Amino acid sequence: MSKTPAALFDKVWDSHVVKHIDDGPDVLFIDRHFIHEVTSPVAFLGLESRGLKVMFPEKTFATADHNTPTINQHLPVQDPLSANQLKALESNSAKYGISHWGLGNPKNGIVHVVGPENGITLPGMTIVCGDSHTSTHGAFGAIAFGIGTSEVEMVLSSQCIMQPRPKKMRIKVNGQLGKGITPKDVVLYIISKLTAAGATGYFVEFAGDVFENMTMEGRMTVCNMSIEMGARGGMVAPDETTFNYIKGREKAPKGEAWDKALAYWKTLKSDEGAFFDKEYNFDAADIEPMITYGTNPGMGIGITKKIPSAQQIGSGKASFDKSLAYMDFHEQDNMIGKKVDYVFIGSCTNGRIEDFRAFASVVKGRKKADHVTAWIVPGSHIVEAQIREEGILDILLEAGFQLRQPGCSACLAMNDDKIPAGKYAVSTSNRNFEGRQGPGARTMLASPLVAAAAAVTGFVTDPRELI
Repeated sequence: MSKTPAALFDKVWDSHVVKHIDDGPDVLFIDRHFIHEVTSPVAFLGLESRGLKVMFPEKTFATADHNTPTINQHLPVQDPLSANQLKALESNSAKYGISHWGLGNPKNGIVHVVGPENGITLPGMTIVCGDSHTSTHGAFGAIAFGIGTSEVEMVLSSQCIMQPRPKKMRIKVNGQLGKGITPKDVVLYIISKLTAAGATGYFVEFAGDVFENMTMEGRMTVCNMSIEMGARGGMVAPDETTFNYIKGREKAPKGEAWDKALAYWKTLKSDEGAFFDKEYNFDAADIEPMITYGTNPGMGIGITKKIPSAQQIGSGKASFDKSLAYMDFHEQDNMIGKKVDYVFIGSCTNGRIEDFRAFASVVKGRKKADHVTAWIVPGSHIVEAQIREEGILDILLEAGFQLRQPGCSACLAMNDDKIPAGKYAVSTSNRNFEGRQGPGARTMLASPLVAAAAAVTGFVTDPRELI
C-alpha cells in the first residue's frame, strides 16, 4: 500500500506529537529550547512557586542578547532593569544546570546566531524560544517558532508544548537573481506581495531554485522574516548546503552518530504530490533591491519605484495615511535620494559574517557620509572574530566606521542603541513598527548592500550603482 505523500512540515511535526487532543492542540516534544534574559525570569519564578525542576536542562541553552550594551561590555551594565535580568539569567541557569553564555563569554551572541554556529540547531528538530524570530532556525529544515513566557515555563518543566497544528503554505521562487539582489531582498519582496498578514495561520516552506542556491546564512535571513508576513514559521528542506554547514561544528553529531543523523536528514523533504493549503510562485527576475517606506515590513517596494497610494495597493486608507504621516513620506515620492541619518547593520536577520562581507564590499575604498551615524554590530563573538580575521575591520575603519560588540542592539531599542525621534534609519533588522528602534524613530528596512550604499552616500541609493 502506498503512503500518502507528506510535506516536510508534516514529517517533522508528526514525529514529535506526544499526544493529539481531538478538536484541540497537539502536545509536541521540544528538542531544543533557547532562553535569553528578557522572557525567562518570570518563567523561572513560575517553576519556583510550583516547586518544579527543569526536566531536561541539557536541551536548554541560555545566552544574553536583547538588552545588553554593545560597547564596554566589560563594565557593569548601567540600566538597573537590564542588570537584574542578566543576573537572573545567570543565577537561574546555574541553579538548574543550564549552559549559559553571558556577557564576556566567547560564545555569547544573539540567540538565533549562536544556535546555528555552534551546531545546536539541526534538521528535523522542534525548536522554541521566547522570541518571535525563532523562525530563523527553520532554515535547517526544523520546525522553529517563538513562544510566550508561560510556554517557556511549560517547556522548562515538561519539555513539551501545546500547539494547534498550523496550515501549510509553499512559496516557490524560481529563476536567476540579478546583480546586487540578496536574500533580504527576496524575503522583503515576498512580504510586499503577501502583506504583513498574508501568511497568518500558516507554516511556510520556501522552495525553488532561488532557495536551493542560497547559502545557509541567506536561508536563515529568509526564515527569520517569515513571521513578518504573519506566518507561524518558515522552513527550507535540508540539502548538501545544510549538511556542509553543520559538519564539524562543536555540538553537531560526530562519527557514527553523524552518519546515522545524515541518513535521516536526507529523508526530510516534501514528497512529490504533498498537499499544501496555499501555494505561491514568484519569478526571481522580478526582484530588485528592496526598501520599506511604511511602518510594517509589508510596506516595501523596489528601490527604484515610487511610494504607492493606498488605492494602488488596496490597503486601508486610514492606516496607510497614518503610516506615511509617521514617516513624513508622501504618495508617489521617490525613495532614492531620501536623507538617511542612521545606518544599522546587525540583528538576528543580518548579523552574520556574509552580511558584513556584503557591507564591506560596497564601503571598500569609500568614506562614511559625515552626517550618518553607523552602528555595525556582529551577531556573535564568533562573527566578530571573523570580521577581524578576514580584514573586514580594516576596510570599515579605513572608511570611517567602528565595530561594536555583539547583541541585538538597535533592532528593538531595549538597550542603549536607540535611534532618536524623527531620525531616519536604514536598518538590516526585521521590523519597522512605530517606535521599534526608539520612540519616534523612522525605520527603513533593507539589505546590507542597501545599508552600505546609504552609509557612504548619506541618502537612499541603489547599491547596484556602487557595486
